Amino acid sequence: MTTIRIREAAGLLGVSDDTVRRWIDSGALPASKDDSGRKVVDGKVLAEFAVDHATSPPDPLGSGSSARNRFVGLVTKVTTDTVMAEVQMQCGPFTVVSLMSSASVRSLGLEPGSIAVAMVKATTVIVETPEGTS
Repeated sequence: MTTIRIREAAGLLGVSDDTVRRWIDSGALPASKDDSGRKVVDGKVLAEFAVDHATSPPDPLGSGSSARNRFVGLVTKVTTDTVMAEVQMQCGPFTVVSLMSSASVRSLGLEPGSIAVAMVKATTVIVETPEGTS
């Protein structure tokens, strides 16, 4: 079982440590204590919480933007067969899906609740800004 400390959970969800503590105190996000007595959240529970509470980003034409190509997030679903696998991740408000070999999934230890980094290499990246902001 993967457990995630409050600070890490806050970073993965894009909120403050205090927000995560309020969610825990209100019962919205279950937590337990680790061997050192620190509050931690089960990785799978946090992954489900991230999916359930993900919000769409504001319309990008409301301000200038450029997406980054490195997304830290939580694995939310892994579907495998004998050769191939689909791995879904929740990276802040974004869902990232990767297709890879089942052997890679096993080698990386990917399962719901795992922390992972999705890196995207694209030959075409389009950046847009609203009119009149250049």
